[in-house]
Amino acid sequence: MIRYFLPLAALLFSTFAKAQPVELEDCRISAGPGMPGMQARCATLVRPLDPSGEVGGEIELRIAVVPALDLTPEPDPLVPLAGGPGQGAVQFYATFAGAFERVRRDRDILLVDQRGTGQSATMDCEFDDDIVEGQYSTEQTIEYMRMCLDQLPHDPRFFTTSVAVRDLEAVREALGYTQLNLYGVSYGSRVAQHFARRYPESTRTIIVDGVAAPQKALGPEIATESQKAVENILARCMEDAECDERFPEIDRTFQRVVETLTDAPVEIEVPHPNNGRPEALTFGRNEFAGAIRLLAYSPNSIALIPLLVHEAGEQRFAPLAAQYLMTTISLMDSLSLGMHNSVMCTEDAPFYDSAAINYNLLNASYMGPLQLEALEAICSIWPVGPIDDEFKAPLATGLPVLLLSGTADPITPPAWATLAMAEMENATHLIGEQQGHGQINVGCVPDIVADFIETADLSSLDSQCMDRSFVMPFFLDFSGPAQ
Repeated sequence: MIRYFLPLAALLFSTFAKAQPVELEDCRISAGPGMPGMQARCATLVRPLDPSGEVGGEIELRIAVVPALDLTPEPDPLVPLAGGPGQGAVQFYATFAGAFERVRRDRDILLVDQRGTGQSATMDCEFDDDIVEGQYSTEQTIEYMRMCLDQLPHDPRFFTTSVAVRDLEAVREALGYTQLNLYGVSYGSRVAQHFARRYPESTRTIIVDGVAAPQKALGPEIATESQKAVENILARCMEDAECDERFPEIDRTFQRVVETLTDAPVEIEVPHPNNGRPEALTFGRNEFAGAIRLLAYSPNSIALIPLLVHEAGEQRFAPLAAQYLMTTISLMDSLSLGMHNSVMCTEDAPFYDSAAINYNLLNASYMGPLQLEALEAICSIWPVGPIDDEFKAPLATGLPVLLLSGTADPITPPAWATLAMAEMENATHLIGEQQGHGQINVGCVPDIVADFIETADLSSLDSQCMDRSFVMPFFLDFSGPAQ
């Protein structure tokens, strides 16, 4: 694997002119084509491709401000930072806008599509429908990634988190905001932590949700953490009298389906989610894993897993195959592949420790080594970009930090938040029971977040309401949960 880093001296010690003010104009934003729009104020900010100046070129950042409802808002907006890596902040916010409405009463919502995502110098490639995780060999994956690199409009080295946080500070200066309140989910939690590390004076509060601990390299534990999450889901079904009666020995059924699809993938035809036309699909272990993994992210979709596994155990694979198609298309529509690879191949893959990877657990998981091998293949040819000093160290700060986790999170478990807060002097970690990846839309969490941003005081938060957060009961058939 190629592992190299650009010299950082020029990047770390160069001086920058203050960002020029930008003019905001009326616009509308939405979660995507065909989705309802909302009013905002938009602008673009020109930024150097390479902030060190060693490589020429410029990019444009997309900025959107959803104005506060109060005509005299507080001077520090909320900044949602999207996950992925590869999702744009505008799309993310438009999807979950309701969760931030209390914050918007007296604060602007500042949205910046991170460089390489959304409409900020998007770094994406044409997607071949046949190229999905695990379906191509290592050689085919590498060949496709070479073609992807040839299509990219900009040098992919300069789309890392260490460069992106400089953009966000430039936007803050250009718009004249005093400080920022950061909300980062999943990969966005990594961005929030690093911005606060680089620009503590520009940061007022930090909320990290589904916490990516800086010390962790994402990749080697994806399959094993997802295996734990799925085992817990199936165990919860077996502890539930109605679920266990309807789907007896669901854990054994799950294992039998994995073994069956490993030995002999099935040919199936399902309606395409976008046009309804019949779509021929080879549905094997990798496709099964892709569907189950993403279903395990949210309590609402978790509720479907025993039913879908039972159906597959009865040789009725169409529901899971349709789920697989739907999630694959959704991911490809919302994530920028080029930016995703630039982050993973700079900030994660170079830090994999083969000696520390439990390959026995990895191979025994329902996902197997599929995703790790794909990442290693991609990063064997993908250029590595700038990464700041101490990027992989826990954030040492006295700023107030609210960390949010779910016990059923299949990728960033609560233990990762505990790691992340090792050097935080003023932090509180709240954990949702049986909740998945990302808490912002769960129960009273929007109110907790709003209270925290309003006061910047962790001691006054009332988190007992989280104990009453709704968890969708298991579906016993396709008409819905038991009544």
